[in-house]
Parts: sequence; C-alpha cells; structure tokens
Amino acid sequence: MRMRWLWILPLAVALTIVWLSAQSHYLGGIQLPPPLDKAAHAAAFGLLAWVLDLAIQNNRPDLPMYRRHLLIFLAVAVYGATDEWHQRFVPGRSCEFGDWLADVAGGGLALLLGSAHLLVTRRLGALSWSRGTARRTDPGRDLILVADPHWGLDLTGLGEATARFPQADWLFLGDVFDVWVGMPGMETEAQRTFLSWVDARRVSGRWVGLWLGNREYFLDRHAPRFDLMGEGLGGTLEGEALAWEHGDLINGADRQYRLWNLVSRSAPLWLLFRLMPGGMARKVSAWMERKLRTTNAAYKLAFPRDAFRAAAQAHPGTTFLTGHFHTREAEANGLALPWAHEGRFMVWRSGQVEEL
Repeated sequence: MRMRWLWILPLAVALTIVWLSAQSHYLGGIQLPPPLDKAAHAAAFGLLAWVLDLAIQNNRPDLPMYRRHLLIFLAVAVYGATDEWHQRFVPGRSCEFGDWLADVAGGGLALLLGSAHLLVTRRLGALSWSRGTARRTDPGRDLILVADPHWGLDLTGLGEATARFPQADWLFLGDVFDVWVGMPGMETEAQRTFLSWVDARRVSGRWVGLWLGNREYFLDRHAPRFDLMGEGLGGTLEGEALAWEHGDLINGADRQYRLWNLVSRSAPLWLLFRLMPGGMARKVSAWMERKLRTTNAAYKLAFPRDAFRAAAQAHPGTTFLTGHFHTREAEANGLALPWAHEGRFMVWRSGQVEEL
C-alpha cells in the first residue's frame, strides 16, 4: 500500500532547512564553532535523505535501491548547493564549500546507516522491488518454473521445453546465468539470445516473469521486456495461490552474504561499473563469477530448514517457492525447487507444482 502522506516529511524538513538558513544566526544566539557547525549541516541533510528514502520506498516500489539512493544523493547534493548559495544573501551568514561537503556527507551517511538493519532482519522491503503485472491473462495455462539454470554458453533445455509446451507461461526464479550484469557492453551473446527468446514468447502472447537472484546485477533496465521483474521479497501472482522469492535472503544468519548483497547492488558499485571501460568491466564480471562459486560454502551446503519454514509460513494459503538451494526441499507450505542446470524444469499446474 502506498503511503502518500509520507511526502510531508521531506517537504517539512526541506522547508525547515530553508528557514534556518534564512536566519542570521542559530536559534537562541547559539554559536557552533568548527567542526560542530559542519556536524549540524550533516545532521540536517542526513535527516532529509532519510525521510526522502522512507517516502520513496513506500510510494515507488518499482525502484531498485541503488536507483533510489542515487536519486536521493543527487537531490541532497543539489539542494545543499542551492541552500549554500542562498546563504550568500543572508546578513551574518557565509557560503562555504565545506558546509556543502558536510551536507553531502550527511546525506550519504544517512543512506548507509539506514540500510544497516538489512544485515540482520527479514524486514527487507527497502531492497525489494517489482515492476510489471503480476496477473496472467489465463491462470489455467501451465506456468513453467525455472530455478537456477546457471547457463553459460548454452541455454540448456530452453528450446526443447518451448517446443514441447508452446502455450505455457514462464517464471524464472533467478540465477539464470553464472553471472549477469545488466550494463551495456557486459552482457554475453547467450544473454542477448535469452532476451530475444523472451521477446518472442511475449509476442506470441505468453506471460514471462523474472525474479532476480544473487547472480543478477542491475537488470532493471530490461524490466520492460518482461511481464514482471522483481527482486528481494514479495513475488506473487494475483488470483493464484503462489508466492516466491529467490531464496538467498532466507538465511538471516549468513551476515557475510547479506553484506555482499548490499555492497554488490549499491549505487557506488553501479556508478563504478558505468565508469569502467568495457573490457575491464567484463574482467570484473568474470572475477565475480569465480568468487561466487566458492563464497560461503558452509552456508550453501546446509539447508536453513527453520528459516525456510518461517519464510513459507509468512505466506499462508499459498504455495511458497524458492530456488537458490539447488535441492528439492519441502517445509510447511514451502517448496525449494531443484537445480535446473541440466534442463530440469518444474511446472505450476492446477494449483500444484510438478516436474515438467
């Protein structure tokens, strides 16, 4: 549910900053010597960044966290520069570059601290997003489920399943390729072939959804090519008792992965990739793929049964699906799907999950 009233908070903070800047001195005649004056700037603009993040999260659930943070950081930087310029005309106030730096640093620090809770909780709405339609035109059609195919050069099993079930819809539950970075110049021929396949399925009237896993990065620019694209928690189909997530965020005890997940999908890393030459970016992508093969092996080997059951029970009345664990497991109303690496796909048919 969108909470439009939250826009009042950043507006109120922004107007308060303007009013304070128009005063010739701090309230009550307080004098703040350096560096306390800079700390006051950082605190004010940090509060502005925090309430902006809160308002955008609750009113634009289609924005990935990195885009939201880039937008907020830019807004705070521009607003800070405007405020400093305005103070040039206020008697007794000065326009200092250091104050603007404090404004920007405060905004960035607030976004960082505001994300810290994502390391330790299942309340992950701040990093979850979705775009598109969660309703299929014909819920009676087969919905082919593909979890973790980890494709490299070949799209194993895709052509065969398409030929056998031309009327089916499709839902990919993440880790479609060994690694997929959605930056221009970084995508492979196999990834472009897959996107062309998606285009062809949709032209033929089939529904195609992609829920991103731990090996997909910055793919939201491709969201218009899918009926539904999302990340994090909250995958559902309207009118069907089906819910899902990739599964990488279920094990809350895996703090190392939670930290990697935040850093690898952050605004600074997106900006770094955008500034990299294409050849260097592809080398970094290959390095990431090698590292992902062996990272946190202990957590990957042990299925987090209690955490999985709790995640499934948070979606009562549905069949709750994940991929990620590369093994078929069932707990309560939850089902972890087997690894689709050799073309082993599943299907949602008549309210049941079966092997294809």
